Amino acid sequence: MSAVVEHAPPDQDLPRPRTAALLRAEVHRFRSRRFIQVLVALTVVGFALATLIGLLNLGTPTDAEYADAVAEAERVVAEQEGFREECLENATDIPDDVPPEEWCGPALTVEDVGGPEAFLDREPFDLAADGTGGALAVAALSAALAFLIGATWIGAEWSTRSIVALLFWVPRRMSVIGSKVAVLAGAAVLFGVLTQALWLAMAGILHATAGLDQPLPAGFWSELLQTQGRAVGLTLVAALLGFGLANLVRNTGAALGIAFVYVVVVENAVRALRPHWDPYLLSTNAVALVQDGGYTVQVWDDDAFEPVEHLVSHLDATLLLAAVTVVVLGVGTWLFARRDLH
Repeated sequence: MSAVVEHAPPDQDLPRPRTAALLRAEVHRFRSRRFIQVLVALTVVGFALATLIGLLNLGTPTDAEYADAVAEAERVVAEQEGFREECLENATDIPDDVPPEEWCGPALTVEDVGGPEAFLDREPFDLAADGTGGALAVAALSAALAFLIGATWIGAEWSTRSIVALLFWVPRRMSVIGSKVAVLAGAAVLFGVLTQALWLAMAGILHATAGLDQPLPAGFWSELLQTQGRAVGLTLVAALLGFGLANLVRNTGAALGIAFVYVVVVENAVRALRPHWDPYLLSTNAVALVQDGGYTVQVWDDDAFEPVEHLVSHLDATLLLAAVTVVVLGVGTWLFARRDLH
């Protein structure tokens, strides 16, 4: 009689922690990264400093200060109008096919020279005019920082080879990469909400202390909050692109270099050499995603020999950005699952 030794299947010999445990571990690892902690802290400090600078340079003018600004604006307009009238009187050397009014330019108004606000020592903060524009600027900032967070989140693990050690605990590669993407996605959404909330707080403080005493236009808050919501979506896309690119090249610096070359070199070259490709560039679609009503691009029509307006809608931008993100993430994940790790 011989003894038979039963061996467990290979996948049963390896530890199989639950998904919840893996996610908790990844959340802890993400929160513990010193670079991410410092980056978030610097973001908060930056908004605080920007608010302080705004308080020092903005202010609500008194009636007397506003009256002086109006008088100065009118004086500048009158002075320019004098130059224009002198030009019309002496317009003898201009081409015959050019009207004198066109040669000397149209008459200026107070709004053409910036309005009375341009002549105040301390301009007031106009929430109605600057609220949505500020949200767009913050969206660009948060997207750039989110790309950096996503790239360093996986790039640091490739540089230190800690991801190889992690696979000894969790050998299922798809679970590992999926948990990292899930944690990053949640963190990117929170970061986008944080930056937009900081902008709301900053704008609220400036509006209360140095704002115009005027009612906000109808639909202002709806437009602003929708813009901020789309800005959070852009932050999420940027973080996932940074993660996917760094996972693809296995290096944070290389991912940042590729992104820099694309934005600064490739896109500018495309706009110069193939301007009709402009609606399909990532930066164009990023602006179209966040900006209210999408983004209109001037595309040259060779047949008509004139520029034609091309509207990149929110839907167009969402589909293109989502497709690029899925491809970059998908290729990186496929290579991670198949190639050897050393």
